[in-house]
Amino acid sequence: MNVKVILNKDHAPLGEEGDVREVARGYARNFLFPRKIAYPYQAGIVSLFEARRGEIEQRKAEKRRNALGLKEQLETLNLVITVPAGANGKLYGAVTTQTIMDELAKQGFPVERKRIEMAGNNIKNVGKYQVTVKLYENSSATVNVGVQAQAIKAEPKVAPLRPNRRRREPNAENPVERVAEPEQTIPQPE
Repeated sequence: MNVKVILNKDHAPLGEEGDVREVARGYARNFLFPRKIAYPYQAGIVSLFEARRGEIEQRKAEKRRNALGLKEQLETLNLVITVPAGANGKLYGAVTTQTIMDELAKQGFPVERKRIEMAGNNIKNVGKYQVTVKLYENSSATVNVGVQAQAIKAEPKVAPLRPNRRRREPNAENPVERVAEPEQTIPQPE
C-alpha cells in the first residue's frame, strides 16, 4: 500500500523540494520521515509548502541557471588522462567514472560520480571519448576525454636469481676430481 508524501529536501530518486510523490508506506515510515526528507501529505503541511512555493521556485530557477553555466564550461573542457598502457594502446587498468570524477575535481568541477555516464562501464584503450555528465533536470553536458599512454621506462630484462647453490672447489692436483665433503656425525645419547 502506498502513501502520499511531500518532499522537504531534494532527493535524487524521488524529486525535489515541494514535489508530491506516492511511495511505499515502509519506505516513507522507515527512511523518508526519520531523515526529514519528506512529510506526510496532510492539509497543514501542504499549506506550509504553498506559503514557501515562491522561495522554492526561486531556488529551482537558480539551480537551472547554475546548470546552464556549468554545461557551457564542461563542454569547452578537454580532459586529458594519462595512464600506463602497453605498446598496442591497451591500458594496464581502466578509466572509470571515478577517474573522470577525480580529474574533473582537479579542474575545479565537483561532480558526483553517479552523474557521469560513459559508453560501457569504463575505457580500456587509448583514444578520444565523449562522456555525458547529467546536470539539473534534463540538462546534460558532453565532456571530451582524451586518454593517452604514460611513458614507461623500459627496464632491461635480467635473468632471475637462482637460489644459492653450494659450489665445490676442485682439487688443486686434479681439477676434475672434486673435494669430498666432511661426513656428518650424529651425536649419540649417553
